[in-house]
Amino acid sequence: MELPDYYARLGVERSATQEDIRRAYRKLARKYHPDVSKEPNAEAQFKAVAQAYQTLKDPDQRASYDAGGKREQSGTDTHESAAAPAGWDTDLFEAIFRQQAADASGGDLHAKLQINLQDAYRGTRRSFSLRVPQRDASGRVSAQERQLDVSIPKGVREGQHLRLAGQGGPGFGSSPPGDLYLEIHFAPHPHFRVDGRDVYVDVPIAPWEAVLGASINIPTPDGSVQLKIPLGSASGRKLRLKGRGLPSVTPGDLYAVLSIALPPADSELAKQSYLEMSKTFGDFNPRRNLEV
Repeated sequence: MELPDYYARLGVERSATQEDIRRAYRKLARKYHPDVSKEPNAEAQFKAVAQAYQTLKDPDQRASYDAGGKREQSGTDTHESAAAPAGWDTDLFEAIFRQQAADASGGDLHAKLQINLQDAYRGTRRSFSLRVPQRDASGRVSAQERQLDVSIPKGVREGQHLRLAGQGGPGFGSSPPGDLYLEIHFAPHPHFRVDGRDVYVDVPIAPWEAVLGASINIPTPDGSVQLKIPLGSASGRKLRLKGRGLPSVTPGDLYAVLSIALPPADSELAKQSYLEMSKTFGDFNPRRNLEV
């Protein structure tokens, strides 16, 4: 019989590295595992992939296989007999046909983790519980709650994935477990909004601060800072605080977006002040740009 093409089964070239072979096997094992796959003939496909991996994952067995493969490529047929073909180990044949689901690596898991924006500025550690699959001694899988600790690095971005090696789905037999990937999301904040590495904050100012200029304190996710309001500032003006955004090798910026807040006319004195203002600025027309 012709030797099976194990490289083709795994979808790799004959020159593939051992890491290429391992990566291809893990991908196909997850695709065809009978417990989760909806592919037709998944069990047969899974066994065929595992068979190929059992041979190619070991450099010595792979070398023996390659030697046998060369005879097939040269046109010499190999016929089935009681003995293994020359250049092949009997143990290799036994290992191939013993290969079952017990050799499949664990699947990777994905979850979302919500953090405060301040945690992204300073870094922190978080503890959280997660229901993950566990396999008991008899091979049955059930969901169990696991307590995990994760280090949140300074400068983590919205949507970034953190990899927790070995914290994914359980492996089968002696195979390693998969990994857990945490997708980071920022909790909504009443003052700050994030765009990439830049952070925005709306800053109300009094009319006289806008007209005359001022130096005021404003909050940032990393503490308060002094902000200089230029003379004649208008609502909607953005003042940039360089490097005050999310930390990074090239940190983002913080933008203070100005809005002019009007004092309430809730007393006779306040009303009189507004009346005096209307007389002082009688020629001022805030709607002149709307004229057609």
